[in-house]
Amino acid sequence: MEKRDIEDLRGRVACAAVLEKAGFAIDVKESTRRAVKHRRGAEIVIVIHEGRGWFDPLSDAKGDLFSLVMHLDRVDFAEAVTRIADLVGFVASEPAWKRQSRTSDPEAGVADRWTTRRKPWPGSATWRYLSEVRFLPDAIIRAALSQDVLREGPKGSMWAAHTDEGGTVTGWEERGPDWRGFASGGAKTLFRLGSPDAERFCVTEAAIDAMSLAAIEGLREGTLYLSTGGGWSPATDAAIRVLVARPGALLVAATDANSQGEAFAAHCRDIAEGADCGWQRLRPSGEDWNAVLKTKGIEERKRREEGRGRRGGETRLPHARRPRQG
Repeated sequence: MEKRDIEDLRGRVACAAVLEKAGFAIDVKESTRRAVKHRRGAEIVIVIHEGRGWFDPLSDAKGDLFSLVMHLDRVDFAEAVTRIADLVGFVASEPAWKRQSRTSDPEAGVADRWTTRRKPWPGSATWRYLSEVRFLPDAIIRAALSQDVLREGPKGSMWAAHTDEGGTVTGWEERGPDWRGFASGGAKTLFRLGSPDAERFCVTEAAIDAMSLAAIEGLREGTLYLSTGGGWSPATDAAIRVLVARPGALLVAATDANSQGEAFAAHCRDIAEGADCGWQRLRPSGEDWNAVLKTKGIEERKRREEGRGRRGGETRLPHARRPRQG
């Protein structure tokens, strides 16, 4: 097949078509317009570059349409071309995007867009979302604010910063009542909360989970709570390797209690073994750490309400008749 025919195939078949035919499904909640996450069991492939590129967040595998088929089917280039040709005309399913409109200019620089957003304050929509919906204690929200890693997003959503080793904001996780995503044009590195000079590093999959685990542990001294933002980019991998190179480092895989969480935990173990540092698996009793925190918060709220009810009953007891005089 001539080069122009190969380029024609590249333009007529998208990576999403290959993945759908292979049995992958789109994870809408974990996807953005620029990075669409596809799952097949524990396997994950993220499609980028408007459907023309891809990478595996659990390994170093990445590339274009042809390398994707070679990667999935374990075939050579010639066979990959044949299989892609069979997909011409196949239209992959599209997710029903319901993204909120942005109030800031998406073409502005990442750092500029971050600095123009206000920090959450007590009573603000974002503060209420974190406190009332996510059950994060005020002390944890204030700790995150003191480290300048939270911003108010549109319509009561939260922005949680990802930073590099020098503290530069490279992007942010976006979470709200009706939306989850990642900063347009941003890059995933690590969300960081806790001791800058830590030796214990707890890796979670979302900033909400990192803050939830910090709340459960009471912001344990000497610990840095981290989030990969639901993926595992080369920059994330490199950032974790820099941290565990510290003397006495302990890498804690505090990822979700599901197949993806176990895959990420295995990746943490490989990094720890390569760095010759300590390693531990910390598994949440629920799906993730925010689920654990919510359960705890709901139980505490119920106990408080029951306690108020009992005290209220006691105040109504003096309705008994007084003994007769005489």
